[in-house]
Amino acid sequence: MIFASFRSTKQISLSTVPSSPLSTYSAAWNDTKYLRCNTAANAKYMTATEKEVIYILNLARMNPVLFASTVVKKYPDTYFNGYMKNSAYYKSLLDTMSRLKTMNLLYPDSLCFAGAQCHALNSGAEGYVGHNRSTEECRKKWYYNGECCNYGHNNPLDIIMSLLIDEDVPSLGHRNICLGSYKKIGVSIQFHRVYRYTAVLDFHY
Repeated sequence: MIFASFRSTKQISLSTVPSSPLSTYSAAWNDTKYLRCNTAANAKYMTATEKEVIYILNLARMNPVLFASTVVKKYPDTYFNGYMKNSAYYKSLLDTMSRLKTMNLLYPDSLCFAGAQCHALNSGAEGYVGHNRSTEECRKKWYYNGECCNYGHNNPLDIIMSLLIDEDVPSLGHRNICLGSYKKIGVSIQFHRVYRYTAVLDFHY
């Protein structure tokens, strides 16, 4: 497994600003500065759910400390998995995110998406897990420096939290990729014959 701020003088009505996907965890996420994280908003080749995966990951990367104190801290209770609080992997994520500095935003890339989509569709139809491409078509569309595959989730936040917690993965490969210095990303969520859903996130420098 591999795994500038801007300024505007235009007045923005608060009633027209869309609610952040993390607003239920803290109203602080509704600050208009976080709209920059929605980099995939105009990527017509991805679904709204796939775009939100990128949005949430960018929010975590832009303000990891706030993400730790709001989302990570409250997630176990929201997810109805209170036992998660005792997980060493969960605790290490909370500690890591609390100390991280702002990271660059990830931007959607059509080549990353094409590779992720092909793998998600093919692995889902065949019911296997992992990163190996079993078809020539998918091998030709291979375009990533880091890849995360998640199974059983189709909710954007659940996908991101599962990868960041990285339960039972000693290398924390998924977490390291999600918080790595990549610049491009493609996300595809598809049906999986065994786990119901598979989400493939392909990252590129």
